Amino acid sequence: MARPEKMDSTTIENIVADAIDEAVDFVESEIAPDRIKAQRYFDGEVDIGYEEGRSKVVATKVRDTVRNIKPSLLRIFASTDKAGEFIPKKPEDIMTAEQATQYISWRMNECGRFNLLTDAFHDALIKKQGVLKVYWDETESVEIHSYDNLTDEEYYAIINDPEIEVIEHSEETYAEMDQMGMEMQRVEHSLKVSRKNAESQLTIKSVAPEEFFVDRNATCIEDAYIVAHRTEMRVGDLVAMGFDFDKVSELDGIDDGGDLEIYERKGYMEDDTDEDNADPSMKLVQVTEAYMRMDIEGTGVPALYKLTCGGTDHELLDYELWDEIPFAVFECDPEPHAFYGRSVADLIIDDQDAATAMLRGVLDNVALTNNPRMEVLEDMVNMDDVLNNEIGAIVRSRQIGSVQPLITPFMADSTLTALSYLDQAVEAKTGVSRASLGLDPDTLQNTSATAAKLAQQGGQGQIEVIARNLAETGLRRLYKLMLKLMVKNSPERTLMRMNSQFVPVDPASWNTSMDVSINVGLGTGQEDIKMTVMSQMLQLQLGLFQQGGFQNGLVSMTNIHNVMSEILTMSGFHNVEKYLQPMTPQIEQQLMQMQVQQQQAAAQQGNPAMAQAQALLQAEQIKAQAKMQTDAAKIQAQQQTEMAKLDAQQQAKVAELQLRQQHEMQKLQKELGIARMDDDRERDRMLQELYIRQAELMAEEGIALDTARIQAKQASN
Repeated sequence: MARPEKMDSTTIENIVADAIDEAVDFVESEIAPDRIKAQRYFDGEVDIGYEEGRSKVVATKVRDTVRNIKPSLLRIFASTDKAGEFIPKKPEDIMTAEQATQYISWRMNECGRFNLLTDAFHDALIKKQGVLKVYWDETESVEIHSYDNLTDEEYYAIINDPEIEVIEHSEETYAEMDQMGMEMQRVEHSLKVSRKNAESQLTIKSVAPEEFFVDRNATCIEDAYIVAHRTEMRVGDLVAMGFDFDKVSELDGIDDGGDLEIYERKGYMEDDTDEDNADPSMKLVQVTEAYMRMDIEGTGVPALYKLTCGGTDHELLDYELWDEIPFAVFECDPEPHAFYGRSVADLIIDDQDAATAMLRGVLDNVALTNNPRMEVLEDMVNMDDVLNNEIGAIVRSRQIGSVQPLITPFMADSTLTALSYLDQAVEAKTGVSRASLGLDPDTLQNTSATAAKLAQQGGQGQIEVIARNLAETGLRRLYKLMLKLMVKNSPERTLMRMNSQFVPVDPASWNTSMDVSINVGLGTGQEDIKMTVMSQMLQLQLGLFQQGGFQNGLVSMTNIHNVMSEILTMSGFHNVEKYLQPMTPQIEQQLMQMQVQQQQAAAQQGNPAMAQAQALLQAEQIKAQAKMQTDAAKIQAQQQTEMAKLDAQQQAKVAELQLRQQHEMQKLQKELGIARMDDDRERDRMLQELYIRQAELMAEEGIALDTARIQAKQASN
């Protein structure tokens, strides 16, 4: 296989254009038909036909089920302001994780959390997936300003601004007399300028399902060969993004292939009138953002790129290295090892057909029972009278019995039983029932409150699974994408509202690898349980604080403030600072100091009770300090005794080693004397062995080795 080479723009364009075409073909041929059908059924349509003159009513199972699930989901996800919480990976990440949690939650609310989640959940319930796009939007806006009667100084001050571009300029010269009676010239300027304002902010946008494409082999966002977002943009918007006007104005818009799904979603066909006839900057052109891993540089290792293509031919406009695919995909019923799962609409479409057929039969049966068909003798009755359906109308006939009703047996009661069976089947599939919604009269009237609550919670099992799938598939990735964008693009220092106070934070220092824990309150009973536990905790805290005060050692005013804040939040009052003053450990320390000062002042003013309390407090403090000093003295004395013992043992060992060393030296000298010290080399070798032996003995006895002393002796020899 040939070694990869660096790609040119033509090769890149061909690769990305083929990948986009294949992804679009896969989605429009395999996925779009199911989504179109689901949208039709949500709108109250069915595929079964009807006879002229018979009932055309539709049992809107899909729409009713989706509308009943959405309030439960929104209640679950809106029960807390911090649906996602960042988990620190290191001890130093604890404080930044709390800051990141509150900051990202605030940014989520600023971007319109409720509307974004509503759109994502709606698409996921009906069209398999809801998609949110997270990106850092950097655009330039243009403001037009006009000025009249400007002096030369004012004129030059304006045009010297680097962000100002002059559009029109005119000047007029006037002659006037100064104070000395001399004629002078005065110039007045008229000016029209444009000012460019650069704006950058975190943006989250809901993506229509028909605008989102992946390849057919993808199982998730991470392993997709291509992830593409196709939409229409105005030429002027593309020019504001930095693209050349002449190039983008020649691009064409989306073809008619995707109009059917857009029509089913909107309920009306879009206007195809060319806006460029009057204003070319308002022309709509197709723009596709493709995210692919490609080896453009020829290194052999692919990297993620964002490739911007225009028109139906996917002309390459720009490409750049990218950090993360900016899409969070929400799914209700994901399918393992597949990118597209099932929607709630997919589960009950067939039930809507069956329920519609039965409901139409019931209505037709009731109509025929109440207004049966007639058997008449054609020549014996007045046909106009027979065709008149007015109640109490007279039918003229020439013979008794010439008009006879065709009796239709009433079968609606049996059909209604079958309809109840279908309702139960839908409830089992979706978890939406009268019991789960708290609307079943038998459950409410004939059982205890606890049993009714358990029945309601038991019926919500499927909804809880749907909520958890939405949280794990989409919301977790959404929070991670937001964190990475804020760390990469936000200013180094910014202010954030935290615990009812504005504190400086540095998003650039946050750890982007922190995990996300989803804190959705699953089940309607969970909030009641949490409220009960929090109320009991508050009572326990207040009791401990009343008994021990600031020095109770277990509960602080900050802890009490946090519990009260949680109770207010769970009750729906999110503006906590409206009801509680801010409380932090620093504020609590100041309050403690103020209390001590007040006690001292009261004692000085002759308040016997306060003076006695102050004296007792000081006595206890003196006792505690004396005990601490005594304990410290005991510990110090013990340490000194142990050190003395160790020193004595060490000195004894050193003396013993010195004696042994002297014996070794005498022995060595004796041997060297016999040799008459003729062989210096042999003498040095034996001295080295002596020092080594001495070091080994000292190591065996646990005595620190004086390396410097040994080296000095070696050098002297």
